[in-house]
Parts: sequence; structure tokens; C-alpha cells
Amino acid sequence: MKQEKIILNDRLVIRSKNLKIEYFENFFDHDECITIIQRLNSEIKWMREKITMWGREIITKRRIAWYGDEGKSYTYSGATFQPSSWNQILLKIKNRVESKTSYDFNSVLLNDYKDGSVGMGWHSDNEKELGKNPIIASLSFGANRDFILKHREKKDIEKVKIHLKNGSLLLMLDSTQHYWKHSIPKRLKVKNSRINLTFRKIINSV
Repeated sequence: MKQEKIILNDRLVIRSKNLKIEYFENFFDHDECITIIQRLNSEIKWMREKITMWGREIITKRRIAWYGDEGKSYTYSGATFQPSSWNQILLKIKNRVESKTSYDFNSVLLNDYKDGSVGMGWHSDNEKELGKNPIIASLSFGANRDFILKHREKKDIEKVKIHLKNGSLLLMLDSTQHYWKHSIPKRLKVKNSRINLTFRKIINSV
């Protein structure tokens, strides 16, 4: 099954079986991105991600942070994160995303990929705290990186590949998270960092 791509005003809309994506390539301009990156690096309470692999705890190269409304905890990869309180820069970004998309969000996961040697394996943002058909708003600041999606079950459905650019906004809509996985593959030629913000709406904290 081939995907459908439509350009509508300020966005690219991509559709496939059980998938809908909207991509805003220039959501923030270059000067805004420089300021945002500086503030995210200096004002976010970053920590190293810890994962358990083959019974051993491993500290990854990726820095992460979890911010949100009070009580909006989030569990993934076997770890539960309690939110830090919103700060000024995150609220500014959040308000702009909500104004543009008309969707409300109460939390955000931040990931800092120091360069192309750091990626993200195949996964879906379908944790039960996010409810049915969660909407994910993903922002990219810094190095451009490839973003790939594949259907969970049907191998004959064409993969979706988007080159996420500095200052771009990607919306994953409808049932995308339940039927598709996505990843950020390693790209060793990329020497600069990328900070990714994925805004979510926690329905039930656990």
C-alpha cells in the first residue's frame, strides 16, 4: 500500500493505512531556534536515561527530561518519571503548538541526541497513560535527522520517511501510535546535536 502526500497551505499531510501525519517544516524560524536551543540547554533539568538490558542497568548517551502538570507521571522502558514543573520556555513553546494545532497537552518528554551516533530504536508512544489514539506533537531543534515509521503488522505497507528539519513540528494523529512504530536511526555523518520535544496528554497516571 502506497502512502498519500498532500500539501495543504503550511503543512504536508501524509496518510497511509491507520496512519495520519501532519508536518510543518518551518514552524520556528532559524533565529528562534538558536534562542530556544540555548535556553533548553541551560534551563532544563536534564538527566541521563537508564535502561535495563540483559539484567544490567545501562546509562545511555541520550539526555532526557520530563515536564508537565502536577501528578502527570509517565512510565516507559520500565521506569516511572515524575514531572518537573513547567518553565517559561517550555510554556512558550507549548502555547504556540496548542494555538496552531488546537490540541491541548499537559506534558512533554525531551530527548537530547548529542550527535548522529545516538538514535532511537523502533517503538510506539502507546502507553496506557496516553489513552486511546494519542496525539503526539514532536518538535525538532538542531541537527536535521531522519524519522522513519513502519506498520506493526503489514510488511507490504510502504515505510514512511521524513527528514525532520531544525524548527519543524510533526503531528502524529488518529490511530498512528497503535498500528505504527517509529525510530530515529543513527547517522554517523551528523556531528551536531538535536533536541526533540514530544508533547503529550496524560489521561491516567499510574
